Amino acid sequence: MTLAVIAVGLLAGILGAILGLGGGVVVVPALEFVLPLFGRDISISQAVAVSQIGVLAVGLSGAASYLQQGLVRARTGYLLSPYTILGGAVGSFLGLVLPARAVATVFALLLLYSAYNLLRGLRRVEVERAPSRLVPPAMTFAGVMSGLLGIGGGTVQVPVLNLLAGVPIRQAIATSTFIMGLTAVGNALVYHAGGLLDVRLAAGVALGVLIGARAGAGLQSRIPAAQLKLFFSVLLIFTAGQLLWKYWS
Repeated sequence: MTLAVIAVGLLAGILGAILGLGGGVVVVPALEFVLPLFGRDISISQAVAVSQIGVLAVGLSGAASYLQQGLVRARTGYLLSPYTILGGAVGSFLGLVLPARAVATVFALLLLYSAYNLLRGLRRVEVERAPSRLVPPAMTFAGVMSGLLGIGGGTVQVPVLNLLAGVPIRQAIATSTFIMGLTAVGNALVYHAGGLLDVRLAAGVALGVLIGARAGAGLQSRIPAAQLKLFFSVLLIFTAGQLLWKYWS
């Protein structure tokens, strides 16, 4: 089971590095479907709690690399992180009290949204411009999604930083990763206090994610992105359907 958990983290890290998706999009449904094969039942809230540690590992590792490259807007990160940390705390609390069916439904919608963005391609702004007043509430919403669903928040944060805050895309990704690590600390503490965080599973996922992210960075230029995006989009749609069937049938 431990090897399977590490393998889940590896897959999440590789796909996250290649496609720019948060590892939680892979980790949460994978744990839901893989662990029962080993006789271990896990609720979606427990899977979200474990995913927070994977997000923390990616955030710390990625932020260190981006800081060395000078891509992180540290001032922007420090100014916006209180909104995501507050939203993350709210989202984590909702993850503790909401019915599993509600969390699974929101997660399935997120998977479908991610598949849509992969197939369509996100709009990007490369020229810096003045930030919108919608940035603080949008970043708070990103924090809520991060806490509730165990995702890094980049699925929401990167478009917000790029399209609303006017930060060029590469710096938006780097700053989002920086903020992600700060937010995941608070999220993990809330889930740990709620008794849902399995430290052993979390350590396995974090180890796999760190190794997979490095491997994915090396594979990014060798794999045809269009084919990989199509395959993963189909996988996301299938997984969303499985989650909805499991919790609504």
